[in-house]
Amino acid sequence: MKDPVTAISGITYDRESIERWLFKSRTNTICPVTKQPLPRDSDLTPNHNLRRLIQAWCSVNATNGVDRIPTPKPPLSKFHVINLIRDLYVPDLQIKTLQKLEALAAENERNRVFMVEAGLIKALVSFIVSCYENSETKGVEEALSLFYLVNRTSIGQSTAILTENGEIVIESLVWVLGGDDCFGHDNVVVKSHATCLMKVLIQKANPRLLERLNPEFFRIILSNLRPEIGISQQGIVSLLHILLDTCPWGRNGVVLVELGAVFDLIELELRNRPPEKKTTELVLGILYHLCSCADGRAQLLNHNSGIAIVTRRILKVSSMADERAIFIIWLISKYCGTNGVLMEMVRVGTVAKLCMVMQANCGVHLKEKAKEILRTHSDVWKDSPCSEVATLTRFAHSYN
Repeated sequence: MKDPVTAISGITYDRESIERWLFKSRTNTICPVTKQPLPRDSDLTPNHNLRRLIQAWCSVNATNGVDRIPTPKPPLSKFHVINLIRDLYVPDLQIKTLQKLEALAAENERNRVFMVEAGLIKALVSFIVSCYENSETKGVEEALSLFYLVNRTSIGQSTAILTENGEIVIESLVWVLGGDDCFGHDNVVVKSHATCLMKVLIQKANPRLLERLNPEFFRIILSNLRPEIGISQQGIVSLLHILLDTCPWGRNGVVLVELGAVFDLIELELRNRPPEKKTTELVLGILYHLCSCADGRAQLLNHNSGIAIVTRRILKVSSMADERAIFIIWLISKYCGTNGVLMEMVRVGTVAKLCMVMQANCGVHLKEKAKEILRTHSDVWKDSPCSEVATLTRFAHSYN
């Protein structure tokens, strides 16, 4: 214990631990020991006697490497939080206020809950939009960092406020993601935080809004997937979520193909070594959507490693990755099954992988899909110069 406090149930806890217990529960908080009701806003009384005893014990054991705990600061009050949030609307105080709020939010869950309840999310959205409208980068880093800190605490409120102001918030975040070195040495961190915020918004956005997304939106998203940007792995995953959630709507898939998304996604997956599960699943999910059109399939085939990278991921990552990869191969073999493409599948091991799927512990529907592909093109593959592939194909053709 560093800051002992006594709950209304009469039990003493460390302040940080009991506050985490209270504020992480959304309903019916109870005392962990007595099981009595313990409301989130109930008083936690500092236990000064116990704190002094702990500090005295630390002093006695200082020679054994025990550090004396400092006298704790008074907990943050709701009144102080409300005043700080009001200062966010005063231009001369905004930067210092954001820095103060970020420091307080980093301390504990209790502070973050107070901030959300006092209206911080709405104030932050208003600030970020204002920066975009005035082309002012000062303070954007702090605002996005603070939003990132409190987002998990406020996921419901964040979603409601973001979707309410969806179009202008998307424009503001695209402006952040499109800025080159506008935010100094923390440019990568700012963009990573912006992608996480964009993901929250896109996942709950109105379908009509998603159908109206313009090509510039997708150009910026794709540009941030490239290695020279250096965005974090979490940021990459957020960008992929955005693409997967938007590509089925309206003409978004067509626009992505026209912008070369298939090539960018293959290059991203080639760099994904060893394959990170979530990244691979998302890349394959987007590729499946894009390969539903002829131009998307053509782009995948025009990349030297297109079929190879999809094949490599089968039976190597997860059942979801298997499903998405096999369906991509099915689309290619059904609509682009020329001799050249089929021989490429022999060369990169696709045929062998499909035979392995039929013998592996996969879903029945995947085995049926693999069998369908093999049987459809068995006349080509059974005469393959590769004796192993020919044998495997004949086996698959007779497989029940």
